[in-house]
Amino acid sequence: MMKIGNLRRFVVAGLIGLVLTGVVSCLKSPTSGTPQLEFWTMQLQPKFNDYFKDAIAKFEVANPGIKVHWVDVPWGAMQGKIQAAMGAKTAPDVVNLNPDFAIQLAAKNAWLELDPVLTKGESKEYIPSIWQAGTLEGKAFSFPWYLTTNVTIYNKELLTKAGVVKPPTTYQELAQAAKQIKEKTGKYALFTTFVPEDSNDVLESLVQMGVQLVDKQGKAAFNTPAGRAAFQYWVDLYQQGLLPKESLTQGHQQGIQLYQAGETAMLSAGAPFIETISKNAPQIAKVSAVAPQISGQTGKKGVAVMNLVIPRSTKMSEAAVKFALFVTNASNQVAFAQASDTLPSNVKAVADYRTQLDSSNDKSALAQGKLISAEQLSQSEILIPPLKNLNVLKKAIYENIQAAMLGEKTVDQAVTTAAAAWDSGT
Repeated sequence: MMKIGNLRRFVVAGLIGLVLTGVVSCLKSPTSGTPQLEFWTMQLQPKFNDYFKDAIAKFEVANPGIKVHWVDVPWGAMQGKIQAAMGAKTAPDVVNLNPDFAIQLAAKNAWLELDPVLTKGESKEYIPSIWQAGTLEGKAFSFPWYLTTNVTIYNKELLTKAGVVKPPTTYQELAQAAKQIKEKTGKYALFTTFVPEDSNDVLESLVQMGVQLVDKQGKAAFNTPAGRAAFQYWVDLYQQGLLPKESLTQGHQQGIQLYQAGETAMLSAGAPFIETISKNAPQIAKVSAVAPQISGQTGKKGVAVMNLVIPRSTKMSEAAVKFALFVTNASNQVAFAQASDTLPSNVKAVADYRTQLDSSNDKSALAQGKLISAEQLSQSEILIPPLKNLNVLKKAIYENIQAAMLGEKTVDQAVTTAAAAWDSGT
């Protein structure tokens, strides 16, 4: 299963069909001597040039005196460029980031605090759980923008051969399906990566299984019966030969390749990835369908968020807030969702978007995937709490689960060691 971290980068970039390289690109050049609001996005040109040209024009008409200069940055370059700009005091006024990186700079007090500059009504326009994800220590720092929530893309042919009547929706069902698929077809149910630098999949699965990762004091909270059961789940799958051995060494790209080669029965990805499968593996696409995201007993579904933040150093804070509210209002979010095959985070936009999907006569796998994704939003949240040192937690948990998988530690030892590593800050 694939969701966050590098996978998030793949899913969001893949959804909009862009793989851009090179230097920062601009839709329009700044006018010399004219103060402008600078807006940075991640990898949205050239596909969305027309969308932003129209949106910016509408904003400027409605707000005379405010000019917007749009700059698009390749995904892999954003972190370095925004850090350099912040250090040089040349940061943009509004910038598009993902929560993982935004939270790191929020911990350094880099972003404008939103609560003092917004009305309560304005903050209530967004899905509550998504809004909450843009807070740190009770202070809001980001505007939710577009979302992606994974679905289960599955091979109908393989499931039928294995005697699996319907795709699993829980981890318990997944374990049973994995046994049947391996016994009847010799294939794997799915590929899950345990490479900490590549994905948050396993970390998220623990939360879906009812595990609390950290307590209110930031200490490890997973050294519990629930935590040990979740570790045991993945250890059992691996030791029973129900996960590919390369799960310990290969990232999410390996999972994609295995599904497109017909070697796995399921793939967790954004619904629009079906189009990529159609191009890369048309025969697999023909036998592929879409089901809801697999979850645990909590029923929680994971969601990836792209947001807008305003650097605290901006000299145009009032205009920046206006623009961020404009980009993320209901009508603009619906329009962007339609253009990008993503999901809106604005409550009214979600309702409007679902109404449009419900009324559509399109019965394709892509259309069904979009509808399932939208329906899942009521159960979706960012599963991993905002943490300053997420990579430390992920490394501790993944490496110790791997050790248990390889028989180097018992599950109890793995959980205890992982908790101690996190609490010690190593």
